[in-house]
Formats: sequence, C-alpha cells, structure tokens
Amino acid sequence: MKNSNTPEFPVTDFTSLKILAIIPARGGSKGVPRKNIKELGGKPLLAYTADAALASNLISKVILSTEDEEIMQVGKTLGLEVPFQRPSELAQDQSGSLGVVQHAVQYFEKQGEFFDAVILLQVTSPFREEGFIDLALEKFITSKADALISVLPVPHEYNPHWVFETDQHHNLQIATGEKQIIKRRQDLPKAYFRDGSIYITKTEVIKQGSFFGENLTYIESNPTKHVNIDTLEDWENAEEMIKTLK
Repeated sequence: MKNSNTPEFPVTDFTSLKILAIIPARGGSKGVPRKNIKELGGKPLLAYTADAALASNLISKVILSTEDEEIMQVGKTLGLEVPFQRPSELAQDQSGSLGVVQHAVQYFEKQGEFFDAVILLQVTSPFREEGFIDLALEKFITSKADALISVLPVPHEYNPHWVFETDQHHNLQIATGEKQIIKRRQDLPKAYFRDGSIYITKTEVIKQGSFFGENLTYIESNPTKHVNIDTLEDWENAEEMIKTLK
C-alpha cells in the first residue's frame, strides 16, 4: 500500500537530495569491550564504516553519534563530523537506534538544516563492497519506498514455511499459519533477514516514529563479506575474513 503521508523523491537527479549518514558508536560494548575503536586488520573497527560512508557520492553529510569522548576523538581523526555528544540516556544497552537517529535529525533541524533521508551505518558490519552504499541509495530513491534495508537470503532449512511453532496443546504448527507444508525446497518462496549493514529511511518517516514506514524495500548484501560483530567469536571471524579479503 502506498504511503500518502510522506513525500516522493524526484529520480532525475540523485545528488539533489540531502542525505544524512549517521554512524552510531557507543562506548559501552560488552561482548567485545571497546570494539568500535579496537583495531581490526591494523585500523579501528570504526574506520571501515567511516571510509565507506565518506567515499559515497550521494551522502551529503556523515556524522558520528557517540557519548564516548575517546570515540569522538578517533572519529574526528578519521574525517567524521562529530557535531554533538550523544546524551547518555541514548547510549544504554536498551537504547534503540530509532531514538539515536531522531536525536540527530532534531539536532540539525534546530540548526536550520534539513535532510530528505537518513542512512544508518552500523560499525559492527564493517565489510561493505565498494559502491554498495550508493547502489542502496539509488534503489531507495527510485523505488519510492519509505525505507530500505540490506538483507541476506535465509537458508532454506530456516525458511519460515519450514519453521514450526507450538500451539496451546504443545503441538507443532507451521509458523506461517499454513495447514500443509511445502514439500520441495525448489517451491519455497524467497525469504530474507536483515543483515544490519544499511538502513535508509525518509526523514519524515523517522519523525513519525518508524524505521520502516509502510513501504519497505531491500538490497542484497554480498554473503562472502558479511559479519555482524557482537561477540569475541564474531571478532575472530572478522579477523579471518580480513585475511581472505586481502
């Protein structure tokens, strides 16, 4: 269903739109302490996302959102703008990304600066292919969707049509609500999971309190470059990937 509450973007000139890139990086990481500025392959983890964002031809401004003074300093050395120190209440374990993005949007609008859309780039997904950010932005704009996320295919054995839930009698039922299971793998519809690398949303949708709006589109990431660093095991996997990518 088309969302009539948000404006459509012109598609004739991608560069006419103002796109704000936000890189969130709080200091209180527990799975991998200080991971956002911990060195991976000879440079801070933050540097991978910073470099990818700054290389974009379509992003108007790239900022770092953090409450941590050391991360702020590292971000500045990497060429990121650090226009504010994020409030501590938006840097807790339970703090969601939506509040972080809304805070940044509100900050700039109070300064008289307005953006058409926001792209959130998480530091924990460091390996984006060259040009992938701009490809995602182009698809987002031409799709006229409210939002776009990067995704990877769900392995067929975890496809929701082959996943079961228990009912009140502790019997299994297909998670999709269907009565008959799809027997052949070839007949399964494609399913995807968000990989955390890219989130793009119209600013008006963000202000309405949503990351996804009513119309959500997607772009597929390269699975050979996917890692989402949350644990020490993830970090070790990323180190191995560095060797392979080099």
